[in-house]
Amino acid sequence: MAKESTNHFFRQNVERMVDKAGEAIGISLNVSRLIKQTNSVLQLKFPVLIRREVRIFCGWWAVHSTHMLPAKGGIRFSVHVNQDEIEALSSLMSYKCALVDVPFGGAKGGLLIDPKEYTRDELWSITQKFAQELARKGFLNPATNVPAPDMGTSSREMNWIAGAYKDIFPEDVNHRACVTGKPVNNHGIPGRIEATGRGVQYALQSYFRCIDGTATGQSLAGKRVIIQGLGNVGYHAAKFLEGEDKVRVTAIIQRDGAIIDEKGLPVNEVKKFIAKTGGVKDFPGVEFVEDGKSVLERDCDILIPAALESQIDKENAERIKAPLIVEAANGPVTYEADEILKKRGITILPDIFVNSGGVVVSYFEWTHNLSHMRFGRMQRRYDETRGRDILTALESLTEKRVPDWIRSELTHGADEIDLVRSGLDDSIRNAFDSMREMMEKYEKITDYRTAAFAVAISKIARYHYEPS
Repeated sequence: MAKESTNHFFRQNVERMVDKAGEAIGISLNVSRLIKQTNSVLQLKFPVLIRREVRIFCGWWAVHSTHMLPAKGGIRFSVHVNQDEIEALSSLMSYKCALVDVPFGGAKGGLLIDPKEYTRDELWSITQKFAQELARKGFLNPATNVPAPDMGTSSREMNWIAGAYKDIFPEDVNHRACVTGKPVNNHGIPGRIEATGRGVQYALQSYFRCIDGTATGQSLAGKRVIIQGLGNVGYHAAKFLEGEDKVRVTAIIQRDGAIIDEKGLPVNEVKKFIAKTGGVKDFPGVEFVEDGKSVLERDCDILIPAALESQIDKENAERIKAPLIVEAANGPVTYEADEILKKRGITILPDIFVNSGGVVVSYFEWTHNLSHMRFGRMQRRYDETRGRDILTALESLTEKRVPDWIRSELTHGADEIDLVRSGLDDSIRNAFDSMREMMEKYEKITDYRTAAFAVAISKIARYHYEPS
């Protein structure tokens, strides 16, 4: 299937999910149509002088919803970018922000380019020109449209975009907030790079705390995990789950194939190997499978697709063995596959919940930039002093010295990274609880995806009205 056709179906899949959730909670068709509609799409074609020739580049910025401002979304650099994909992803951002109570509308940007074909300086020129065009047309602004990193971009590109905006609007005191995902040393925020992967971990922890509505206290330790895609999201999710929750990453799927070891793969070593060689083939001491996508069908406890959309479709859904699928990528399970998997009793934690960590921490960075003050500046020393007072009181009452580890914990004032992680964990937990409440309230809602969309569109619907 052609990439354009795949993205067309991806957009249709998202809209069908909205329709299903709206029907379950009784939202009218007119309001549902308003919610699904993309507000605006800007297509840009601009010239850049590269290697003594003028090259024309094409990019998009889609704004799905402005029920809250600014509209927020990542900018991806890819040879597969097209308008259908950008519009579908912008709508997912609206629903994602609503689900996790982040006061943003949804947007998405994309540039049709293969970043690997250009030098650093050439990419700087291209990114600068793209940002300038967006800013001059009103699609880059701290109050209206705020991009973030996505596939093919990073804090480096966000830094370039921020610089381009400041050059055009040097008098804007809030110019730092025109983009999130910036380097920490240039007004970014600690924890943003790994935020989406950390959110995947918190989503899994929330689920295992309350499986099927029952508090279990079940641990993730020892669970066998297969991860597709060891990019930024997949790598950080795998690293945190392996290092902190003691899961076994039994397979890693990349573009050139997959590696398997039932005893557990060393995630950091695999990441270093990929950085050095460009793939996982020839990683020592493991089984290699050239048809990487087929490894999605292997037996495991948790399957985490963290690569591209539409990886699990009606063709392979019947062969998926994992009892739990955690969508770290956007739209990795098609609508048809979703129906098949649910009938088979497979649980799916949906993308708008699982990978919302990036936009949550982007919200923290945006507010951090607007306030011009780092988190914790006003209360950290106060917390340390109060902790020492509590220690003094305890030791005075018991006439015993408190152990050093307790002393350290009580007298530690929260750093900015501690507050960011705490806020992210709280946001993910609250979103999970809201999905559970929706499932308990409506008999027709029996899965987490429908529940997530129902929570999101019920919030967005409050800002729309049904025409007479």
